[in-house]
Amino acid sequence: MRPQRLVDLLAVVALALLALSGYLTWSSADPGSGRPHVDFSGYTVTKAPVTLALASVVAVVVTKLAGTALRRVLGALVLLMGAAAIGVALQVRPDATELSRIRPELSQAVTDRVVLGTGPAPWLALAGGVALAGAGLIALLTAHRWRRPTARYERDPAATPADQWKAIDAGEDPTL
Repeated sequence: MRPQRLVDLLAVVALALLALSGYLTWSSADPGSGRPHVDFSGYTVTKAPVTLALASVVAVVVTKLAGTALRRVLGALVLLMGAAAIGVALQVRPDATELSRIRPELSQAVTDRVVLGTGPAPWLALAGGVALAGAGLIALLTAHRWRRPTARYERDPAATPADQWKAIDAGEDPTL
C-alpha cells in the first residue's frame, strides 16, 4: 500500500474513533440513594478528541496540495495532534467535583457519596490517537516519496486572456 493511501486510511480511522469517543460514555456517576445514574459523553467531558480529529483531517487533506516541505510540517503537526489525543485519553478522568459542576445533582451538598465509572470512550480516543500519530509519523517520514501536486490545469501566467482565447479558437487547450 502506498504511504499516501495509508496516511489517508489512518486519518479516516482516527476521525471515526475520535468522533465516536465524543458521543459514547466517557464517565458515569451513581449518586446513590435512589437517584438516577448519570452518564457523561466524551463531548460533555472534553471537546478535545473531536476537535483534534477534525483539525487533523483538514491537515491531511492539505497535504495533497502541498509540496514536500509543507507535507513534512503538516505530518509533524498531525503527529503532535495524535500525541495530544493520546494524552487526553489517558489523563482526562474527571472526579466528582468536576462532574458536579456539569450536573448539580452530583454535588456534595446533595449526596454523600458518588460512585464514578469509566465508559468505553477513553479507549476509543486512545486508539484514535494512536492511529493519528501513526498517520503523522508515516507522512513525516515518507513525504518526499509522495506524488507532487500537478500544474496540468493551471494556465501560463505569461499568456494574456486574448492569447488563451486565440488558442481555444485554434482548437488548442491553453491549460496544457
